[in-house]
Amino acid sequence: MQTIRAKTAVTNGSERAGPEPSRDLSALLTGGATAVAATGAVLAATGTGSPLRASCALFFLLAAPAAGIAAALRGLDPFARVIVALASAVVVDMLVAQSMLALHHWSLRGGVLAVALLGALLLLLPVLARRGRGRTARRTRSS
Repeated sequence: MQTIRAKTAVTNGSERAGPEPSRDLSALLTGGATAVAATGAVLAATGTGSPLRASCALFFLLAAPAAGIAAALRGLDPFARVIVALASAVVVDMLVAQSMLALHHWSLRGGVLAVALLGALLLLLPVLARRGRGRTARRTRSS
């Protein structure tokens, strides 16, 4: 288990413990992005005629695969990881659309669902791969 340590600030001889402001902002932005993406997925899946549907759905279609791909690219620096994840998300969206059109099964709800499933799979795949490698390493050590 990893321990998270808070930096202490010294003010007038007294110490205050608290999280870094950049971590607070990062958590706030992540939560906001998740809320916008979830709203876009729900609005697109239900077919609601909201003026926010197009922009929120587009954000979801880019953010869902990009989050999964960015999780797999932990070795890159942050800027390169963002660029590669966004470019790969566009490729995933294009492949989903092309596949659905080629199979004559195109629908807005089906496209959103397919991208959501691929994004979840891409997000969980590195976690499952790490977990599997840890189990095999333990088995080989005990043998």
